[in-house]
Amino acid sequence: MNVLLGDTTGQVPSLPPSSPWYGNQEIEILREYLRIPTVHPNINYEPCVTFLKKQATSLGLPVAVHYPVNAQNPVVVITWTGTQPSLPSIMLNSHTDVVPVYEQYWTHPPFAADVDSQGRIFARGTQDTKALGMIHLAGLRKLKLEGVQPKRTIHVTFTPDEELGGFNGMAGFVTSNAFKNMNVGYALDEGGVSSSNTIGIFYDERCPWQIEFTFNGATGHASLLLENTAGERLNYVVNKFMEMRKAEVNKAKSNVPLGKVTSINLTILQGGVQANVVPPQFKAVFDVRLSVDVNHATFENQINQWCQEAGGGITVNYIIKTPKAPASRTDSTNPLWSVIETTARDFNITVVPSILVGATDMRFLRKENISGFGFSPIINTPLLVHDNDEFVGATEYLNAITFFSKVLGNLFKI
Repeated sequence: MNVLLGDTTGQVPSLPPSSPWYGNQEIEILREYLRIPTVHPNINYEPCVTFLKKQATSLGLPVAVHYPVNAQNPVVVITWTGTQPSLPSIMLNSHTDVVPVYEQYWTHPPFAADVDSQGRIFARGTQDTKALGMIHLAGLRKLKLEGVQPKRTIHVTFTPDEELGGFNGMAGFVTSNAFKNMNVGYALDEGGVSSSNTIGIFYDERCPWQIEFTFNGATGHASLLLENTAGERLNYVVNKFMEMRKAEVNKAKSNVPLGKVTSINLTILQGGVQANVVPPQFKAVFDVRLSVDVNHATFENQINQWCQEAGGGITVNYIIKTPKAPASRTDSTNPLWSVIETTARDFNITVVPSILVGATDMRFLRKENISGFGFSPIINTPLLVHDNDEFVGATEYLNAITFFSKVLGNLFKI
C-alpha cells in the first residue's frame, strides 16, 4: 500500500495568521498527533509513543509504556494520581491505530492534517480515535491550569491494535498485573461523533463472532453425481445462515434498534482447483455480530445442529468468539452516567443510551466488570469513520474540549 502521507516530517506547518485557529495550542497538538501514520498494516508505534511521552512531560504527569502481548504493540498510560488513590480509578481510553486509506479518493493527504478555510482538519483518525485521545489530554490540561485535583486517580490510556480486534492491545492488557494495579472502576472509551446535538452513549455492544467452516466430502470427476459432497454440505449450512440473515434484515426494516439485530455476512469462500474436479473441501467464513439479547449457547447449539443436518464432515473454527459482557447501568445508581447526563444538559446536549453495533476495546473492560461507556463529545459533525476525507472541524473540536473538560471536572468529584 502506497500511503499518501504528505509532508509529515519536522514541525507541523503553521496555519496562516489570518486563520481563526492560528497559534491555538490544542489544534497544533492534535495536528501533530494526526500526522503520525499509525496505519495498518505493519505499524511502527514508536513515533507515537515518543509523541505521547512528550505530552505527559508537558502536563507534568508520569507515563508508563507496557507491552502486554508483544514488543510491537505498546500500551501508553498517563496517570494523574488522585487525592484518594485507594478509590477505584477512572480510565479514559482511546486507540492509536487507524485503518488503511484509499488515498486516491482523498482531497487532502490523509496524514498531513491539512486545515481548510472552513476549519476542517482532514486526516485518518480524526474521528477514530485520535481526536478523542487528545480531548482527554486537553481536559487534563485545562483542569490542571485551573488548579483542580481529582479525588480518584485518572489514567489516560492509548492502546494499539483496536482496529484488528484489540487482541494485541487491550485484550492482553486487562489480564496484566500492570492493569490490575491501576484499580480501574470506571472507564470511558470511544463512541461516535454526532451530526446533531444528540449523543449516543454506548452502554453495551454486540458481540462479534467470526466462524470458519471447513466442509469435507466425496471427491471425483465432475461428470458424476456424487453424494455427500463438500458442496452439498456447504450449500445446506450457507442456506440456513441466509434464512436467519433474512429474518434479521426484516427486523431492521421494522425499526428494531440495530443493537438488537444480529448481522450475518458471508465474507470468505474458498475451494476447488479445476472446473471438472469435485473438490474434497470447501471453506466458508461468516462474520456475525450477535445482538445483545441473543443467548450465545443457544446460537452455538443451532450451528452444531445445522452441521449435523448437513451430513457431518464439517469442522467449525471460531476465529473470534466474543463472550457476553455485562452492560453498564444508565441510571442514577451509576455515577458515571449521572455526571455525563447532567453535564450534557448544561450544554443543551441530549444523551441517549445506545447499543454499539460494532466492537471496541470497551468489551474487554466490561468483561472485567468495569462500568464504562463509549462516549465522544464531538457534535455537529458528519460521521466519517473509516471513510474518505475523514475530518473534524476545529470549532467543533474545541467545543468538545470545553464540554469534556466539564464532564471530567465533575468526575473528579465522585
